Amino acid sequence: MVESGTKLALALEQNGEDVSHRCGGNARCTTCRVTIKGEEPPMGEDERACLEEDGVLGQFRLSCQIRMDRDMEVEILMRASEQGWDPGVEIEP
Repeated sequence: MVESGTKLALALEQNGEDVSHRCGGNARCTTCRVTIKGEEPPMGEDERACLEEDGVLGQFRLSCQIRMDRDMEVEILMRASEQGWDPGVEIEP
């Protein structure tokens, strides 16, 4: 169980999932990529701006910018272990 309002990247990590987050959850690096099955949570301005700037809007979401408000089924698209990195900077709550 995850507390409502927790960043998805942090919730994944707390539940033993390997998710990258090189910028520490600040919508800068796009390494915390996920897809969400079913209804997607709302997208904030920081996430939208980052994805638009990189030309990837609509391809994936940033788990560091999604706040938990329901059960979600997600696919992690970039795992730190597959990249040969540590997960990254500690995620800011």
